[in-house]
Amino acid sequence: MNIPLRDVSLLDRYTQSSGVLFLNGTQALVRLLLVQRERDSKAGLNTAGFVSGYRGSPLGGFDMELWRSQKFLKESGIVFQPGVNEDLAATSVWGTQQIDSLPGKTVDGVFAMWYGKGPGVDRSGDPFKHGNYAGTTEHGGVLVVFGDDHPGKSSTVAHQSEQALAANLIPSLYPSNVQEIIEYGLHGWAMSRYTGLWVGLKTVNETVETTSTVALMEDQPVINAPNESTPSASIRPQLDYGPQRDETVVIRHRLPRIHEYARANRLDVRRFGKAGARLGIVTSGKTYADLVDALNLLGIDQARAEVLGLSVYKVGMIWPLEPTGLVAFAEGCEELLFIEEKRAFLEDQAAKILFNKSVRPRLTGKEDLDGKALLPSDIQLNPLIVARALVERLVALGIADEALQTALEKSDPVKAPAPALGQPVRVPYFCSGCPHNTSTKVPEGSVAMSGIGCHSMAMWMNRDTVKPVQMGGEGANWIGLSHFTSTKHVFQNLGDGTYSHSGLLAIRAAVLSGVNITYKILANDAVAMTGGQPLEGALTSDAIVRQVLAEGVERVVVVTDDLERTSIDIAGVAVVARDQLQRIQTELSQTAGATVLVYEQVCAAEKRRRRKRNLMPDPPRRVFINEDVCEGCGDCSVQSNCVSIVPVETDLGRKRRIDQSSCNKDFSCVEGFCPSFVSVEGGKLRKGGGQIDRIRFATLPEVGEVDFDQYSVLITGVGGTGVVTIGSVLAMAANLAGKAANAYNMTGLAQKGGAVFSHLRMASSPDQLASAMVGPGSADLLLACDLVAAASADGLKSCAPTKTRALLSSNPIPTAAFQADRDYRIDQDQLVAQIKAASKATQLADADAIAEQILGDRIGANMFMVG
Repeated sequence: MNIPLRDVSLLDRYTQSSGVLFLNGTQALVRLLLVQRERDSKAGLNTAGFVSGYRGSPLGGFDMELWRSQKFLKESGIVFQPGVNEDLAATSVWGTQQIDSLPGKTVDGVFAMWYGKGPGVDRSGDPFKHGNYAGTTEHGGVLVVFGDDHPGKSSTVAHQSEQALAANLIPSLYPSNVQEIIEYGLHGWAMSRYTGLWVGLKTVNETVETTSTVALMEDQPVINAPNESTPSASIRPQLDYGPQRDETVVIRHRLPRIHEYARANRLDVRRFGKAGARLGIVTSGKTYADLVDALNLLGIDQARAEVLGLSVYKVGMIWPLEPTGLVAFAEGCEELLFIEEKRAFLEDQAAKILFNKSVRPRLTGKEDLDGKALLPSDIQLNPLIVARALVERLVALGIADEALQTALEKSDPVKAPAPALGQPVRVPYFCSGCPHNTSTKVPEGSVAMSGIGCHSMAMWMNRDTVKPVQMGGEGANWIGLSHFTSTKHVFQNLGDGTYSHSGLLAIRAAVLSGVNITYKILANDAVAMTGGQPLEGALTSDAIVRQVLAEGVERVVVVTDDLERTSIDIAGVAVVARDQLQRIQTELSQTAGATVLVYEQVCAAEKRRRRKRNLMPDPPRRVFINEDVCEGCGDCSVQSNCVSIVPVETDLGRKRRIDQSSCNKDFSCVEGFCPSFVSVEGGKLRKGGGQIDRIRFATLPEVGEVDFDQYSVLITGVGGTGVVTIGSVLAMAANLAGKAANAYNMTGLAQKGGAVFSHLRMASSPDQLASAMVGPGSADLLLACDLVAAASADGLKSCAPTKTRALLSSNPIPTAAFQADRDYRIDQDQLVAQIKAASKATQLADADAIAEQILGDRIGANMFMVG
């Protein structure tokens, strides 16, 4: 019989007041705003909302979700105003709490939200401190949503930001899943109103970039107002100037109320075991989910925990750690084990709290009692790492039995084979037709410095480009370095998004210092690395030129791929075609002082989007390579650096072909002297031969009840090829079938063709899903849309020879290495052999025949199954 399916709409995430929902972390943040407004309305308050910040992984897509949800936000009186940069956004948020400073306020208060990733937290310390010391209004409040990239997979530096917020006396809440983002967010605003402080909400990839089944109840969580310890008026913003008084108010009146709120609302709770356990475990956020999975691996349920003498304390507010609840939990414990990711934070606070108490358990965490490393401070934790540390401490206490050791050995997979030396790596690269393929070239003997943005990928290409500095500091490092090197001049790549964010000030500093530097401002009209958002301020090339001239640069030249489109008419400013780039760069490198080259060409990804929507003309021209003429010299790759040029094996050897499905019509590949190119004017690509024969679907057997308790899938692939979509479709299918699902996407620089790993975990109920990631040796299925990513360390370590089945694409997608090495080949057999060694079975079954049986021979699946 058919499975009864849930009745689901994509709008449920914002319109359904309670019940089972399927939403991701960024959608949860949008829903949080709407719920806060609804709760205020029910309480008889006329409030409004305000959101400002700056995008960046893991909050890279939050602004796009806010734009998509404008209808709901406007109906609820919520204003979304993206910040030009993070600290100006924080200042805007601070302004919402000054509503009583001016006459004529139109609302009772404004609940405000700032968002930004770790570097934005570092940048915004000054406005954070000022705003926090100034305070929040009774019906307002400020929530600081900060995104930390713990492993540094999509950032120039790894981040852990709670210490920075604590330095500015801002408390932090740390949700462990999508549902808690909403619950803790509501507590955050309530806490901010009660205390007068700004309140942080820590998010990481594994929470905010996860799509999850959540069960929400209307009017939950219940928020308990503590008894007033001080008159509320004393904590509110003061209209007069008093720096010392403001600090005194924070220290003496606001901060003590934080612990009152935490106790009244039980933000920190015992989640496992019972009082007086010999080993108490203290954890929070993402690592709480890792711990839950670790306990499941070891077969420790509630009853077993009580027998062993083990208890778990889940901390919701990670700073300042509430002392009363911690002391009560520690009562009777011989040892407290702190499980937290990155540097110790809870452990150090607990040591101070417990030192002068009669309760004095031993403390372990980053180190054991002998000072030896126990849990790492520099890499991400996973359930297996946690399980090993937990067993080690149980053994040390003498309470680990043989069954526990057996469970650890069973869950600890055979070490996955390591990638072979020189094995292909899926590195992110410039898109087909990307302006940076041309713009980041420099004359022979020159040096370029990089910065934040897509152009920074030039540093792993043969383009004499050094690693980037922080956003907005581009070129300032040369001000110091120039005094101590024989190098006389450098180029500095600077994206127009960074220029708008903070880069103009760096140019001013370079002018004032008198150094010889040429800023190449790459005006590509979109913030491509995080999804193609428009530039804040909508700066045009004309505006950029006028601004830098006003700063006093010595010379400005505009280089463009389209002279007809570029309409700049400014005295002394030349506008030239891009084939003049190297000549212009040479001239500028010989000009004393600071100069500017504005390189204007629309972002390739944005160009493709606009053409699909008929917002930009699509040239009626296609370029092909005649394989009979092509000699495989690779000059087309030298000219274009374009990943749409792919190898093709023929009877006469390796040739080149243009992948028409990804070609973005940049045409730089034809700028060499190759006779094999053929241009077709006015022609269009022939569409597919037909549609899928749906009659074949009608004959498929009915699927009965899906019989699994838990099932984990790791999907590997290349950014932009639908890997995330596969995980989302499967997760939604599980949701429709009444199952629970988590879909977590580790995309990194997927926007630029980097490797993508979609982690899909399904279970019978939400409480069986904790950690979003498919841990080491825990994949039931490896679905490899890309062999290179599947055979990487991240892909192989998810496999176990005892359980993992693998479905592999038999057609490796060329890596970017082919653009630099015309003879580069991917050894498919080697990659398959590695995956076979890591997975359960060794039999290969050609899936083309399976696809043909199901879909007809029009669909070339080109897949085979291992196992």
